Amino acid sequence: MAENQRPAVAVIGLGPMGAMMAETFLKAGYPTTVWNRTASKADALVGQGATLAASAAEAAAAADVTVISQTHYQAMYDSFGDGDLNGATLVNLSSGSPEELRKAGEWAAGRGAALLTGGIMTPPPGIGQPGAYVFYSGPEQILDEHRATLKVLADTTYVGPDLGLAMAFYQAQLFTFWSSLASFMHATALVGKYGVTPEAYLPFGRELFADLASEGPMGYAQILANEIAAGEFPGGENSLHMQAVGADHVVEASVEAGLDTAFPQALRDLFWKGVNGGLGEDGLGAVYRVVTRDLG
Repeated sequence: MAENQRPAVAVIGLGPMGAMMAETFLKAGYPTTVWNRTASKADALVGQGATLAASAAEAAAAADVTVISQTHYQAMYDSFGDGDLNGATLVNLSSGSPEELRKAGEWAAGRGAALLTGGIMTPPPGIGQPGAYVFYSGPEQILDEHRATLKVLADTTYVGPDLGLAMAFYQAQLFTFWSSLASFMHATALVGKYGVTPEAYLPFGRELFADLASEGPMGYAQILANEIAAGEFPGGENSLHMQAVGADHVVEASVEAGLDTAFPQALRDLFWKGVNGGLGEDGLGAVYRVVTRDLG
């Protein structure tokens, strides 16, 4: 490779995410080969200088590193088939479960390929933009070798050698994101039934989110992380039983307001499961024991 020549890359899967990745590589000057089961999705990228491969295996053979962006891991198996991948380096940023990613490592090794797994924490418009990052797991030497190339897409965060770890981090972040925003939507709907506008409620929701993330005395996430690490969940005047009763009232208020109660009911039931499991005098953090099925 010439001193100033960029490594050759391939992108498998040209949905909104994959297409943006390929376009970002092209704009950064990387020789880019693409493949998609519906070949016409590559037309715009070919117009920008990409090479369309006849197969996924052909695309990988033309690249120093191949980035896969498909709906699920089965799509990778279907795309490459059973042939030998002849030492290809695959970086799969598709979604799945941690165990799926571990099995994918066995599949890749059985076909002569190396696999790095990732969970990309940005929507398609964020590719190549500040703030975008990817959780990576698997052989760290693969990430080290291709870090400069992969950073064209997003910052790289290595979380460990277990191939399933990237997806565990990814799913954890998604769950936190979705549940936090879903609770904000439910809260906005609850006060909205009494004539409060979203703009009027927003400052209170924003302040609470800030308190959750704070490192100060109201930094609830930090407090919970400390309690979980210590395995101790002091209750005192803030017992789980009190929280469960309060959750009953949230459900009642939601019923009165004519809202869907699936979310608050699920939370209420989680609290009461802890109380009924003997954790009523512990603090709210004892819900962690419910989640991990550690009720003795």
